[in-house]
Amino acid sequence: MSKGRFRVRAGVRDWLIAIGVAAALLVTGLSGQHSTTSLGLLGHVLLAVGGLALAAGRRAPVAVLAVTGLCAVGYQAAGFDVAAVAFLFAVYAAMRAGHRVVTVAVSVAVLAALPLAALAAGLHDTGEAFAQARGALQIAWLIAAGAAGEALRQAERRADEAERTREETARRRADEERLHIARELHDSLTHQISVIKVQSEAAVHVARKRGEEVPEALLAIREAGREASRELRATLEALRDDDTTPPHGLDHIPELVERASKTGLQATLTIQGRQHDVPAAVGRTLYRIVQESLTNIARHAEATTASVHIDYRPDTVALQVDDDGKATPDDTPVPGIGLLGMRERVTVLGGRLRAAPRGEGGFTVRAELPLETAS
Repeated sequence: MSKGRFRVRAGVRDWLIAIGVAAALLVTGLSGQHSTTSLGLLGHVLLAVGGLALAAGRRAPVAVLAVTGLCAVGYQAAGFDVAAVAFLFAVYAAMRAGHRVVTVAVSVAVLAALPLAALAAGLHDTGEAFAQARGALQIAWLIAAGAAGEALRQAERRADEAERTREETARRRADEERLHIARELHDSLTHQISVIKVQSEAAVHVARKRGEEVPEALLAIREAGREASRELRATLEALRDDDTTPPHGLDHIPELVERASKTGLQATLTIQGRQHDVPAAVGRTLYRIVQESLTNIARHAEATTASVHIDYRPDTVALQVDDDGKATPDDTPVPGIGLLGMRERVTVLGGRLRAAPRGEGGFTVRAELPLETAS
């Protein structure tokens, strides 16, 4: 129903334009000195027909183009020195409908015929007729150039809007999928892991209370339950993290170090260089590296001290985390999920990561992240 109303309104608008152009042409033609002979009457008819033909421009643009062009040449030949206004409207409608080649061909033919018609009618001498034709051609080229520039601008604007829409749609779908995965993980795993963790801790507590030896398998189950619970919680936090919440960055690293110190680990933080703003992706990656490193030290290193060193440089930020744990160069570190995640984050930002035992003992994680690539 709405489309029908649109067609009616468009048709009414076309008729209003056609009547207005026809009236303007007739008024201009009547203002001149013309005879009432059959030739003069033919000129008036051609003026009216040329204007009224525009009413069909939406349905038959090529036919209207031909009719208005013939009418313009006809009333010029009949002695009516009236601008080809209706033909310009027809050119616009035909170009808009996509008939570029036909429109250009008809326009060239009409522009060539108009001075000849005026010359035949005795309106102008040869020089004046072709001068007017040259002026009309220049105006036509100016209009065409302006229309082409505007059309190109509109096309580029629409392309930019379409690209932004595609990016927003893809980002929204990714966010929705991430939240869906987080809900599925929470609903399917959280309860089961919590039951395993609580049951294993209760079993260990009861065994120790009775003075019984706790089986190694039970201790391993308890530790695995704790580890799985922590990993699941971290995964859910990462999945639910979005751009609307301020991301963790370099400013939050002191909190990590302070939290690690409360667990009995002597953790220290040193900052070198002039502090300056860094891209959010760099700050978030460095935060995750420190978080994962301190977690690994607390779980596996059997260390008493840990140091976090941040070095601000003009084009990079370097981070180093050391511990005095049991790792030695003879040990072959097994890359776990945490270490692989660190390396992937650093690689995406164009940085370098090294994680290995030191010669004197202990473990070192060192990362260097460029600032320009990340920004």
